[in-house]
Amino acid sequence: MSQDKLHRYLFEQADVRGEIVQLQDSYQQMLAGKPYPKQVATLMGEMLAATSLLTAILKFEGEIAVQLQGNGPISLVAVNGNHNQQLRAIARWEGKPQQQDLRELIGTGQLVITITPTDGERYQGIVGLSEDSVAGCLEQYFAQSEQLKTRLWLHADGVNAAGMLLQVLPQSDKEQDVEFEHLESLTDTVKADELFGLEAEQVLHRLYHQEQVRLFDATDVSFKCGCSKQRSLNALASLHKDELLEIVEEQGQINIHCDYCGENYRFDRIDLEALWSGSAPQSDQQH
Repeated sequence: MSQDKLHRYLFEQADVRGEIVQLQDSYQQMLAGKPYPKQVATLMGEMLAATSLLTAILKFEGEIAVQLQGNGPISLVAVNGNHNQQLRAIARWEGKPQQQDLRELIGTGQLVITITPTDGERYQGIVGLSEDSVAGCLEQYFAQSEQLKTRLWLHADGVNAAGMLLQVLPQSDKEQDVEFEHLESLTDTVKADELFGLEAEQVLHRLYHQEQVRLFDATDVSFKCGCSKQRSLNALASLHKDELLEIVEEQGQINIHCDYCGENYRFDRIDLEALWSGSAPQSDQQH
């Protein structure tokens, strides 16, 4: 089946829009950098699918960051993306978390959504973790900030990640609540293995075969870290020269590890001297 794609769709006879995203390669690339425990990998997969859905429905050009942060066994899960559906993710945890409930995994914390448009003001929305799932917290976010009835379904198993979203269109009348509840009840029957194993068109047909659905062209979703050797070297330029030389003297080189993709960059004294002299290569090939 075709993976790593997001589909948008509309219901012809109801002011309701929907999205479905199915991820595999991008999810696996995200996990390749570290030996993530099962609970961490699952939560990251749900967050990855959720960020893709949010990026598509918010319709902006720029970047988005969706973060879960707290004082629990998993202290941080953050996904960064942009309007081109290029995503990356990072997590911090202790031990091997076994809890199932989101609030037990994250502890006392919050969900933070930061939108940074290419043009316009930066926006940040914050909701407490009053629900026991990522989907529930995001539904609460939409109820508070967008005031649009929204439902999400998120699944991940360490190999596949997928999600669906339904939302009432802005300016729709209250009579659409009945239609939304009907479509919501149909979508509630979706199973994780269907989202993981079937084409998007097949999933939508199974759920809505009695509805008139307009399906739009798919959008590719990809993992893109954004790190590079040149960017890492430029970051070193902000540190004190004597401090860097001392590290090279003691260790022979300076190592920079990217937590997003697992790439390691190594710099010796020659690299640093080239940086300070302005003769370092300017190639900035990204991962």
